[in-house]
Amino acid sequence: MTDRFAGLDEGTLRRLRSAPHPEWVAPMLATLTDRRFSDASWLFERKLDGQRCLAFRHGAEVRLLSRNRRSLSATYPEVRDALGAQDVDDVVVDGEVVAFDAGRTTFSLLQQRMGISDEDRARRSPVAVAYYVFDLLHLDGQDTTGVGVRDRKALLRRTLHWADPLRFSSHRNGSGEAYFEEACARGWEGLIAKRADSPYVSRRGDAWLKLKCAAGQEVVIGGFTEPQGSRHGFGALLVGYYDGPDLVYAGKVGTGYSTAVLRDLHRRLVELEAPSSPFTRGQVGERRPHWVRPELVAQVAFAEWTTDGKLRQPRFEGLRDDKAPAEVRRERPS
Repeated sequence: MTDRFAGLDEGTLRRLRSAPHPEWVAPMLATLTDRRFSDASWLFERKLDGQRCLAFRHGAEVRLLSRNRRSLSATYPEVRDALGAQDVDDVVVDGEVVAFDAGRTTFSLLQQRMGISDEDRARRSPVAVAYYVFDLLHLDGQDTTGVGVRDRKALLRRTLHWADPLRFSSHRNGSGEAYFEEACARGWEGLIAKRADSPYVSRRGDAWLKLKCAAGQEVVIGGFTEPQGSRHGFGALLVGYYDGPDLVYAGKVGTGYSTAVLRDLHRRLVELEAPSSPFTRGQVGERRPHWVRPELVAQVAFAEWTTDGKLRQPRFEGLRDDKAPAEVRRERPS
């Protein structure tokens, strides 16, 4: 075992497990909660509005993969290069790629990079990105997922050299309520609360919790309406979420689009047009809607859910290509 593990106590060392470099580790996911709490046995991180990215360095090879295992190496070559320059050649980390606008992470700006799969074009993009790394899953022949998250982060901090675009995702211990108020006042998306002794498990659970300042939700696009007046492309998206096998209608999203987005998204929607509604629950009250195959996932911000299960004041933020439509569920606080 290398000196990177020096300083860990015997109990933590026993939670390490010898393992070959993994080809893939499914990400751990957080559960939405409306709890606001402080607890010394929990740590609290900033919730970032970006794209989940797992990075695998094995020898000279660096692979960047999305949460649905799609390669991101050509999309974020500066991140790949930075990890390739590290003095560790057997490591797996988890984090979020983000773009900033006026000091805030913005998913809509990151969209301009997410759609790029040509490395040269990505390097020419004016949209700069940062990779906030918040977890360590494998290091020097050791599976670290059984170690508690606080110890994993301590090990992570001293494993990598932190210079842009690599950034360590800092946290606060215990003081969740004050940090949440600060996060919302600064215009952040919210916080992620993590039980400090929790292992990394490849599923959603209650050891990681999402505390959101404003409501947000992934939705499946099932149709669109005609534009009115001088508007181009389409009027509104008709969206929903899955509940078991049913695609449940959740309302229409008519704001948040630039003219360029309206035109580009309309082109994609036309290619997916279908003869009948994909929604199997919920009444769509629009006249002469256009139906599409439910293959696109959008990120929306909204005020709240109405009593009849619709999104109130939804605003389009961008398309997501890192989540399958069948995985989109209505998020409910625990």
